[in-house]
Amino acid sequence: MFVLLIIGLLSGHPLGFALGGIAVLIGYIGWGFSAFNILPVQVFAVMNNYMLIAIPMFVLMANFLTYSGVADGLFEAVRLLFGPVRGGLAVAIILVSTVFAATTGVVGASVLTMGLLALPILSKYKYDKGLATGVICAGGSLGILIPPSIMLVTMSTLAQVSLTKLFLACFLPGFTLSVVYIIYILGSCLLKKEKGPAMSKEETAAIPRSKIIRDVLINLIPPLLLIIAVLGTIFFGIATPTEASACGAAFALILTICYRNFSWKMVMNSVIDTLKTSAMCFIIMFAANYFCAIFLGLGGAKAVSGFVASVGLGKWGAYILMMVLVFILGMFIDWIGIVTIVMPIFLPIMQSYNFDTIWLCATMATLLQTCFMTPPFGFALFYVKGLLPEGYAMVDVYRGIVPFITAVVIVTVIVTIFPDIITFLPNLMSN
Repeated sequence: MFVLLIIGLLSGHPLGFALGGIAVLIGYIGWGFSAFNILPVQVFAVMNNYMLIAIPMFVLMANFLTYSGVADGLFEAVRLLFGPVRGGLAVAIILVSTVFAATTGVVGASVLTMGLLALPILSKYKYDKGLATGVICAGGSLGILIPPSIMLVTMSTLAQVSLTKLFLACFLPGFTLSVVYIIYILGSCLLKKEKGPAMSKEETAAIPRSKIIRDVLINLIPPLLLIIAVLGTIFFGIATPTEASACGAAFALILTICYRNFSWKMVMNSVIDTLKTSAMCFIIMFAANYFCAIFLGLGGAKAVSGFVASVGLGKWGAYILMMVLVFILGMFIDWIGIVTIVMPIFLPIMQSYNFDTIWLCATMATLLQTCFMTPPFGFALFYVKGLLPEGYAMVDVYRGIVPFITAVVIVTVIVTIFPDIITFLPNLMSN
């Protein structure tokens, strides 16, 4: 089944249809026509899950925020604040992307927004092309790790764990990754000043620092209020994650009105974009659930667990095997395919070794940052490809993402060695 899946993807077929088609074929070979009865059961199981309503709500919130223009003003203010520092523009991208990630949870919106805003400016100041493209791919990809995230909604459903606790578990790893990105940017630009030149003193002196700080606060406070409205209400038990996602979408719509970017055309475009993204997610979930049901029903889980037991990998060997598989699959399919395939197969094995399920989901979510940046099918790479200014090439993008992929692996190792980074906030909530 996995060999056929790779062949199907390399042939250019969409993930959902590749998963569903292979499941139909292998299911018919294994069980005959009775295999087709499983499909409507899997579809109904997904559509009957109340928690998954959060997916279209968070996507709608992201679309409203994209149209509100809040990221534009925030980036301009932070750019001027950090401009005098070597690599300051790249640091500004990571900071704004972190805030944007905590208010959207959709990678495509974050990468495209930051690419449109930042690439022309980075090109103007002659930033290293690899750093310029790499920082946008990495910063935009934070949206699937820092809550609210539609990936975490999907993971909590599959693992049957509290979405609130999973949101809290991924909060610190997400910000740890942001800090590691910033350390790399500042360190590399310190060693090679031509990699990220600072803005001239004349240009920074032309705008009073007090005005810059005021603009940062004006453009930062509304997103912070949105983060509090969504994550705060979840943490303090005021609202469920599904209810909070709807409140977040409503608050984001209010922001578009406050920033004077509201129009009925904007609402229509946001709703249509939400429909497309949500439909894509659910079609893949239908197909992946069907794929896993056939795989497990034909004894796939027993074969995998038997293999793990026969080679004597042990607890941490099985964990490393799962994470390596996640990393490799990230080169070919997106997060939703990886999560819906790997978790049903490996989660029972990991639970038999007494791994904490919340911690396991959070470490996997951390490593899944790479699936947007690893060639040949990293989505962030193709988002940025469509925005490249004149003189840039895809080789610059591939060169630029290598340090950030390395940073993701390092942070994954850190949260594995120091599990309290993940478990601190969920345990605090329990207490």
